[in-house]
Amino acid sequence: MTGLMAGKRGLVMGVANERSIAWGIAKAMADQGAELAFSYQGEAFGKRVEPLAASLGSDLLLDVDVTDEASLDGAFEALKSRWGSMDFLVHAIAFSDKAELTGRFRDTSRANFARSLEISCYSFIDLGRRASELMPKGGTLLTLTFQGSNTVTPFYNVMGVAKAALESSVRYLANDLGPDGIRVNAISPGPMKTLAGAAIGGARKTFRHAQANAPLRTNATLDSVGGTAVYLASDYGAHTTGEIIHVDGGYHVMGMPQVDNI
Repeated sequence: MTGLMAGKRGLVMGVANERSIAWGIAKAMADQGAELAFSYQGEAFGKRVEPLAASLGSDLLLDVDVTDEASLDGAFEALKSRWGSMDFLVHAIAFSDKAELTGRFRDTSRANFARSLEISCYSFIDLGRRASELMPKGGTLLTLTFQGSNTVTPFYNVMGVAKAALESSVRYLANDLGPDGIRVNAISPGPMKTLAGAAIGGARKTFRHAQANAPLRTNATLDSVGGTAVYLASDYGAHTTGEIIHVDGGYHVMGMPQVDNI
């Protein structure tokens, strides 16, 4: 089927390069007819995002700092000016000090805890509020999470706490915005070889372990995550909200490694 996203417009936040999960989602949505805007933070990331956006026919790029109210105000004013309304938001933004993703969780600093929660969780709430105001006929808010939110993953540390808060926010926003016809969901891929994933200590071992022990013996791909996002944001996802959709080869159902790997 083609054209599942025809006539829909949305903002994709979090593309860093062509290996970003956000890029896989953007490409899948554009392939299905969506019109896209992209955000970036700072000139360096802007130079990376611009050619990718252009390859999908987008010239609407917004320099956004999710910790700055004026920056957010300007971005959504620009979207309102160009489009008038929007149909979806893809939030693929997370942050934690890399130095605190290799040690012990007990050593999480107060400053990094607060900043990690602000950028990785609160930004979705703030962006969701702003985006929902441009969705008079309903729409979709999507974010990305990870299994480390509810099971311990070595070195994931404070990001696990931030993702747990993010998943709870998905449920509360789903209930809050449901009467407005706005669906709120999260996609939970397994380990993937991305720029963000590489910041976590032991990333390569985690990737190999998940691949070897998932029921499907494979990790998620950009295409599979992108396809899931299309489903959730298209009319086929009309009655799906408040969900954490796992796209991880089934790894999240396992209570122990496969017998051959013990």
